[in-house]
Amino acid sequence: MYIYDEIDQRIVDDRVAQFRDQTSRFLAGSLSEDDFRPLRLQNGLYIQRFAPMLRVAIPYGLLASRQLRALAYIARKWDRGYAHFSTRQNIQYNWPKLEDVPDILEKLASVQMHAIQTSGNCIRNTTVDHFAGVAPDEIVDPLVWCEIIRQWSAFHPEFAFLPRKFKIAVSGAETDRAAIQVHDIGLQAQYDDKGNIGFRVYVGGGLGRTPIIGTVIREFLPWQHLLTYLDAVLRVYNRYGRRDNKYKARIKILVKETKPEVFRAQVEAEWAHLKDGPATLIEEEVERITKRFTRPAYQKLDKLASGYVLALGRDKAFASWARRNVQAHKVAGYAAVTLSLKKTGVAPGDMTDAQMEAVADLADRYSFGELRVSHEQNLILADVRQSDLFELWQQARELGLATPNIGLLTNIIACPGGDFCSLANAKSLPVADAITRRFDDLDYLYDIGELDLNISGCMNSCGHHHVGHIGVLGVDKQGAEFYQISIGGAQGNKAALGKVLGPSVSQAEVPGVVEKLIDLYIERRDSAEERFIDVVQRIGIEPFKEHVYGGHHKKPAGRGEQLAAA
Repeated sequence: MYIYDEIDQRIVDDRVAQFRDQTSRFLAGSLSEDDFRPLRLQNGLYIQRFAPMLRVAIPYGLLASRQLRALAYIARKWDRGYAHFSTRQNIQYNWPKLEDVPDILEKLASVQMHAIQTSGNCIRNTTVDHFAGVAPDEIVDPLVWCEIIRQWSAFHPEFAFLPRKFKIAVSGAETDRAAIQVHDIGLQAQYDDKGNIGFRVYVGGGLGRTPIIGTVIREFLPWQHLLTYLDAVLRVYNRYGRRDNKYKARIKILVKETKPEVFRAQVEAEWAHLKDGPATLIEEEVERITKRFTRPAYQKLDKLASGYVLALGRDKAFASWARRNVQAHKVAGYAAVTLSLKKTGVAPGDMTDAQMEAVADLADRYSFGELRVSHEQNLILADVRQSDLFELWQQARELGLATPNIGLLTNIIACPGGDFCSLANAKSLPVADAITRRFDDLDYLYDIGELDLNISGCMNSCGHHHVGHIGVLGVDKQGAEFYQISIGGAQGNKAALGKVLGPSVSQAEVPGVVEKLIDLYIERRDSAEERFIDVVQRIGIEPFKEHVYGGHHKKPAGRGEQLAAA
């Protein structure tokens, strides 16, 4: 866990005092709405459909238990007793009162948290693999590098008013679990042929109205030059990015229209003025930041705890949870545990204040007082002893946080949609709930196997629908809410964008469409090991399209109809 130094604390304390004064002047009428808007956005405050929404930064998704307790306190005192974890590894409050926001920010500052640069045309929260530091396939622990990027980007005067918002993601492992190829900048840690650490640099990825997979503009960037190269990329974007049209203002449009090879040359030319300059990283600076992190005091344990093995054999429900929600750890005798925020009947990513308090206790008891937020809107206890897993599972189950569905269809990623967001064309949460209820059968879920289903309420793609194996997008159709279905998207090392299946459908029809897609997948897969995405890539989308929309064929009954007939 990164621990603030005196400078860090002074920065957030000063920002709280500054925003308190700005809010007071706005409420008194001496600061206009136009003048106040950029000030509130710089502090993570939006005006949404029914109330303000405050987005709180969780840098690279890492939380201490004391910070989670503070978030619970805020939900209880100044909101409606719950909050929403987003795909940016942040947390959002949907019902704060404007006059209370300075007090909320003060409470955050007391536990080394803030809402700085969670909105506006600036560099947003850097995201990372939620198993950073513990994944067995890790090349380098990316948390230190994310903190270096955070310190570089916070209040960077040159990049405070970019053409559009800017997002960076870092992967330190062989397997990309941070969706780096659909970010403005994606960094993949790697070794060169001499064993030196560096990064492969992707630029120009993104979702939204114009989804694009990022382009590699540098195969290997030595770690010493990380910040100077990021400076060069941002300078080129700041200089040439469109400011006349917000729909064409993202760096992905600049890279596409300029052509990747030309953009690469522009960055290299800019970097020639920056390389080996004052921002070049040195070992002493990396070590300084490394020392600001607390590290778990791991015990020396057996590779596999005997009690854990026995529990797996005697309790089927525990074994199912362990298979889906427990991941391998690079330290013998430990495991990483995902607490699912996707229980049937609960909005994906939502959590009550009582649950937050309880999970903070679990983190203290089982995971060195730390936890993670994933971009899939779940929480992770990253350092749990295998011998504690059964006991942890029992307590998580009582809290409604042990649904064994990680990697399965009901582990749905969804934005708040039209229930809260003023930009949304349609609601996301009722669709997620209807799909979850339709597939609320663990045996059937396990038979379906690995499948990512993502839902967005509008083209901004906060639910990352473009990279879902099945993507659902809310669209407006003459004032009515409809949903466009896509299939074939994927994140990770082989990132891909989904293809639209056909005409949009009503909200009531979405679960049935998903069911038909699953039916055809099961019919056409070669084995139980072949995933939905594998079948889509093998046979293409046309058979799925025909199965869902084929008017001259009798549509096969969905699974629910089959069961009723039986």
